[in-house]
Amino acid sequence: MSDKIKGKSFWKDVQRHLLSGVSFMIPMVVAGGIIYAISILGATTTDKGLVPNGPIMTYLSVLGKAGLSMMIPVFSAYIAYSVAAKPGLAPGFILGFVANNAVAVFGTETQVKSGFLGALVLGLLAGYVAKWMKGWKVGKTLRTIMPILVIPTFTTLICGFAYYFIFATPCAWIMDGLTNLMNNLQGAGKYALAVAIGIFGELDYGGPVTKAVSMFTLSLINEGNYFPNGLFRIICAVPPIAIFVSTIIAKNKWSASDRDLAKSIAIIGCLGITEGAIPFAAKDLKRVVPSMICGCIAGCLVGAFGNVGCPVPHGGFIVLPVVTNPVWYAIAIVVGALVGGIVLSLLKPPLNDEDEKASEEYNVLA
Repeated sequence: MSDKIKGKSFWKDVQRHLLSGVSFMIPMVVAGGIIYAISILGATTTDKGLVPNGPIMTYLSVLGKAGLSMMIPVFSAYIAYSVAAKPGLAPGFILGFVANNAVAVFGTETQVKSGFLGALVLGLLAGYVAKWMKGWKVGKTLRTIMPILVIPTFTTLICGFAYYFIFATPCAWIMDGLTNLMNNLQGAGKYALAVAIGIFGELDYGGPVTKAVSMFTLSLINEGNYFPNGLFRIICAVPPIAIFVSTIIAKNKWSASDRDLAKSIAIIGCLGITEGAIPFAAKDLKRVVPSMICGCIAGCLVGAFGNVGCPVPHGGFIVLPVVTNPVWYAIAIVVGALVGGIVLSLLKPPLNDEDEKASEEYNVLA
């Protein structure tokens, strides 16, 4: 077999593993997102965000957030499971949890949360390390404890240290650099800042880049400057709604299961929950991410033109009562979603039989 064919086969396997992770993540996104969205209906707006009204709504908020926080570990775990079967599950869950939580990096004051991109890398890495260890030739005594002790423990340690020193440390440098860039752009004009927030704000859907932008906008709220946060809260809603728009205007480019899922994520996207876009981004990074960047830039530019502002750390249409210039805020979300959806529809090729079969094979909602 030639190197070219081997390389093509390897990337096909990687795609299959990612689809496996996405298929198990989707119910977490939908259930968690919808329950959380219900919990913030009629919520009280405070400087700390939307506070649910009453004990029942507060409990629903806890349930919803649990689902949304578990989606990344589940994604990582089932990527690793697809590669290495059961021995990959425990390392995948642990490393996915780490990727979805802030980690203090030695030598810096920055805490790194790599989000779904970190989970994607760690899931694959854990899977292949566990698969490699499964092939070790060991004695009968050791063989019995390999899948429950040796492989999970050493895979977690190997990949965990690799994450800390190889992945997290450069992420901390990126976050620090991006925060400095944003601070410098404040004096360069509102449209330059809008373009920067549009590019970086949802680049990695909750990863280090998004967190750096979020920290920058939240720090300015405390100074009474609501404009950057207003731009950032616009683009919280853009990706899920834009994906839904694409499934409407380019039906032949999406599977039936994708079109069904898009309806659910559009609803929670309107309420400022971006995470619904993650399964689509994970399946097609090279088309979804650039398209959403275009949509986010368009939305931010419209928001900048309308001088929007948002005093709370939440986005979507649900915060319309408290934003500055709410009409322009709403228009910005709609324009961003339309631009992102159109660009994605142009970039995405028509669905072929193989893609349709793969999508349905990994559709756990079917």
